[in-house]
Amino acid sequence: MPTLSRIAGIFDAVGVDAQLHAVDIDGGAELALRADEPVVLASIFKILLVLEFARQAVAGQLDPTERVIVRAADRLGGWGTAGCADDAELSLRDLAYFAMAFTDNTAADLLMRRVGPDVLPLLAAELGLTGTRVIGGPRELLESMYADVGAAGDAEFVRIFPTLPPERIRALSVFDPARTTSSTPREVSRLLGMIWRDEAGPPAATAMVRGLMARQIFWTRIQSGFPPEVRVSAKTGTLPGLHMEAGVVEYPDGGRYALSVFALARLGAEARRIDVDLAIGEAARTAVERLRDQR
Repeated sequence: MPTLSRIAGIFDAVGVDAQLHAVDIDGGAELALRADEPVVLASIFKILLVLEFARQAVAGQLDPTERVIVRAADRLGGWGTAGCADDAELSLRDLAYFAMAFTDNTAADLLMRRVGPDVLPLLAAELGLTGTRVIGGPRELLESMYADVGAAGDAEFVRIFPTLPPERIRALSVFDPARTTSSTPREVSRLLGMIWRDEAGPPAATAMVRGLMARQIFWTRIQSGFPPEVRVSAKTGTLPGLHMEAGVVEYPDGGRYALSVFALARLGAEARRIDVDLAIGEAARTAVERLRDQR
């Protein structure tokens, strides 16, 4: 069976529509499944954010040890500092760590304020990512969801959201690449390739991004498809019914492969579906094995 048919079958088995791009970072061979169709990025945009932070830190435009106080009014929900009961003080580089490793929305929002929200579209343009658009950060994404469901704040949103039918949820702007931060699977993989080849900024900056991506705590997606001896550095993104991850797998023999996978459930909007996560890992391994066969 052709590799793309096998991958499509993996996703069919768990009831999702998927887009995937995989590329040999050094050899150029690639495998694509709807890789040029736009996708929402959600938290995957944090790769671009942390890259900009790292570039500014290396250029001396900001001090990575600068202290930031995360207050109650800053918290956006989700993982990391959102769960703190009290104010927390972190350095900028620890905000970058929390944003990448724990997909901390609050940390990402504060980091974005410091590096400058208007800079990220310029970075994407500099890197030739013509299909990538950045419309705000985590705060703007959350505010758009509130506006779409008619909620005045956190408490009202928490009350309203669970009552919405799946088709109403899918109509939110955060699911529309034309109305939110978006890219294509091919461009996400291209960005990763540039980071791993030190083409996206000074080597010290790209090394910082690689190191932070290697510390992500989530392992059920791309990483689940590979044995322990294969190093996986990745960044997740999740919306109700939408599971995504972008990352690089590195083999002991030196082979390096960039992957971006986006899977949208056909029915329902459950945020936690381990079967979809594991399907992403299986599809990623299937794609990389095909690329390795072509070396």
